[in-house]
Amino acid sequence: MDAQEMAHGSAEAAAVVVYGATGHTGRFVADEVRRRGWTAILSGRDATGLQALSDSLGGAPVRVAAIDDPASLDRAIAGASAVINCAGPFLDTAAAIVEACLRAGVHYLDVAAEQPAALAVFEQYGERAREAGVVLVPAMAFYGGLADLLATAAMGDWPEADAIEIATSLDSWRPTLGTRRTGERNTARRLTFTHGRLEPLADPAPTRVWRFSGPVGTQDVTAVHMTEIVTISRHLKTTEVRAWMNLAPLADLRDPSTPSPVAADESGRSDQTFLVEAVVRRGDRERRASARGRDIYAVTAPLVVEAASRIIAGKVSRRGAFAPGEIFDPQDFLAALTPEFLTYEVSPPEAPATAGGREAQQ
Repeated sequence: MDAQEMAHGSAEAAAVVVYGATGHTGRFVADEVRRRGWTAILSGRDATGLQALSDSLGGAPVRVAAIDDPASLDRAIAGASAVINCAGPFLDTAAAIVEACLRAGVHYLDVAAEQPAALAVFEQYGERAREAGVVLVPAMAFYGGLADLLATAAMGDWPEADAIEIATSLDSWRPTLGTRRTGERNTARRLTFTHGRLEPLADPAPTRVWRFSGPVGTQDVTAVHMTEIVTISRHLKTTEVRAWMNLAPLADLRDPSTPSPVAADESGRSDQTFLVEAVVRRGDRERRASARGRDIYAVTAPLVVEAASRIIAGKVSRRGAFAPGEIFDPQDFLAALTPEFLTYEVSPPEAPATAGGREAQQ
């Protein structure tokens, strides 16, 4: 077994570095890593916070590392099977950790919602990752990864589509401190995918009406484009990708007095709920997939850890930088998270077009 194989290890004996483990999402990820029987190596720059988290988890190993100290990052990931980067803003953290992973031959995943950060991983590191024999999966989270899997599931065996739309409904949004910091840092203009290429999103953002399924019902939505635009347009052949969100959670996000998430049960998950719908259109036909669950931050943990487990277990043969739907069977992946973390549904392959995503134009 060569050094790279030793670093990758096996799913049964995996050691996974959780960088940014003391953050809100990082704690969920570290807990999910341990729940699977793996070693969660807690990493980041806050030695005191990491030790306190380790004590609460019964003594998980701690490796302090800073983004501007490559040697400390090399020590932090030595011998690991994968690194899960939970430390935003990812515009500041992703490049340094990816570089360390390439040096060590260790797989990299992150939970970025920032379009520029995900684009940089794909465009700057894909070829180097292939040469190093590692897998890079940016945006393997509620924003980015989940929508990408749903869109891929809805696409099915269609070789191409005219348009792909993602609509997200949150009953509320209690942002973490990390979300607020990332919003302050990420001042780049949002991108849309139109006419087969990435272009700046219109300002002001388009608005419309979306008829969500079930009790959520018809709601006003506005264009909110995050990493799903980047991931979906990377591997699904279409000319248009658009993403929408209902208005109530955006009002919460913009209100500085909105509190952070509060645990509603012993799992630590809040009581905030979500519904994500993907609609893929080709001519007069459409295909749909949807997922429901609770707590957008908590659900990120099983998403990214499930992805890591499949890579570590050797279920991904390709090497390089990938969107989730490029390397995972979307329905099999989502089924692995059901019903503990979410529920999902994919419409019959040839369902007729509905008014759901076609009501009210911008």
